[in-house]
Amino acid sequence: MNSRLGGSEEALATLALDRLAGRSAPRVLIGGLGMGFTLRAAQDVAPFDACLIVSEIVPDLIAWADRHMGAVFGDCLADPRVEVRLGDVLAEIRAIEGELDAILLDVDNGPDGLTRAGNDALYGEAGLRSAWRALVPGGILAVWSAAPDSAFTKRLSQCGFETSVDMVRAGRTKRGARHTIWIAARTDS
Repeated sequence: MNSRLGGSEEALATLALDRLAGRSAPRVLIGGLGMGFTLRAAQDVAPFDACLIVSEIVPDLIAWADRHMGAVFGDCLADPRVEVRLGDVLAEIRAIEGELDAILLDVDNGPDGLTRAGNDALYGEAGLRSAWRALVPGGILAVWSAAPDSAFTKRLSQCGFETSVDMVRAGRTKRGARHTIWIAARTDS
């Protein structure tokens, strides 16, 4: 994590929420608090009646956001649209059925996780099918990754998503590394 970058994490939110334009009171689950880039970008574009639920598995990240990283987080956690929940985002997804307008995942390094072996289940077939069930028809699953993964794109399609892949800059300039964002819409065909 780096507080100087964040362009691709912001794009995760804006690309997904652009697809929800016009929906009233969208419910959005954000997997991973990180440095708050995705959350703040979602707050910037979400309507006043949105519900933004952040699921973070590392308690220290939540504590640091409140205490030590105020300059980075500002007052975004005080927004009445935001609810931060300590726990595993996959467990959160599995507990919901047909209620979410969007799921934004910035967990680990993407489908090829590095930090927690348990994260692989989030991006496997069973995890993707759980995400599909948690979404309303036409809901959006958006996934951030440090690198492209054609096998993941195929898996999304096999699990009932119409998928596009965007390569976006890591930073906010036209230079630097590119990251991958999948925007996958739940299809009901």
